[in-house]
Amino acid sequence: MVRRLCALVVAAVVSGFALLLITGDYENDGPVLVAVGGGHGVHAGDLFVLAGWAAAVTALWALVALPARRPGRGDAPDGGPARGRS
Repeated sequence: MVRRLCALVVAAVVSGFALLLITGDYENDGPVLVAVGGGHGVHAGDLFVLAGWAAAVTALWALVALPARRPGRGDAPDGGPARGRS
């Protein structure tokens, strides 16, 4: 439950930042790839932001969807080497 809540918060923050980056006006936007109208469009720099957003959301999905790793028998709970093994 906590993992999902944390992932939701991170997804909201990352999405908000991506939205701010895409809708902002910058000197190095790059060329317009797709014109939307009224001087607006998808710039080359927006693709970098969208790729970063997609990578972050995919990582969050994997964090939530994959089962939590639990120490098995013989594994030390602190992640160190198990006793009796070198």
